[in-house]
Amino acid sequence: MSFKDHFSGHANAYAKYRPDYPAELFDYLASLTPQRKVALDCATGSGQAAVGLAGHFELVIASDGSVSQLQNAEQHPHVAYIGNLAEQPALRAGTVDLVVAAQAAHWFDHDRFYPEVKRVLKSGGALALWTYGLAYVEPQIDAIVRHFYSDVVGSYWPPERRWVESAYRDLPFPFQEIGTPQFQLQLQWDLDSLIGYLGTWSAVQRYKRTTGQDPLPALRAEMAPCWGSPVETKLVTWPLHLKVGRPH
Repeated sequence: MSFKDHFSGHANAYAKYRPDYPAELFDYLASLTPQRKVALDCATGSGQAAVGLAGHFELVIASDGSVSQLQNAEQHPHVAYIGNLAEQPALRAGTVDLVVAAQAAHWFDHDRFYPEVKRVLKSGGALALWTYGLAYVEPQIDAIVRHFYSDVVGSYWPPERRWVESAYRDLPFPFQEIGTPQFQLQLQWDLDSLIGYLGTWSAVQRYKRTTGQDPLPALRAEMAPCWGSPVETKLVTWPLHLKVGRPH
């Protein structure tokens, strides 16, 4: 079975620039399950969610179909990385307390994924999916990023991006949904860190492959006067959008 691989070609940059999630998110996720023995992180990428979960679970199984992503993943004694698709977890039925997918569920074959989640979850287990869209810095910078997102690389976004844009409200979710607290991801970044992150967007990578040009230098030049000193750091904020549920 193949998968939609938009990130293997820049796995090193993905590991470097994709942000880590707040500790409060993992505290909340750990509270969802009566036991904290095994968590499964599907499409782990470079392991940001898996390492966050590892502080709460005895074992985190972190799977991804991309070998290059796994080779760049952060190592942790409680995390076991395996090359596997989200739709084909090689796990016995009823062995997982919590299943998560961070910034990934919009790529999945949902008709295959959800039955497997229900199969591997223990009684009382939960599924948590989350996503984040555009970051916010300052109004002038945000306007430049929105223009870049919509008008420069907009036509290069894969169709699954629509679910991110709807904050997962429209994502298929055949589970009994649970209301969740609000979380946000915040980092102090300099200009080059933000540009590096924008370079990990799937649309930017498709733009480069299709046109043979890199849109980031022009974006950086447009953003630099608004930023001030390029080594100055600014607070970058992403609202997180969660879908959490249990099998019916």
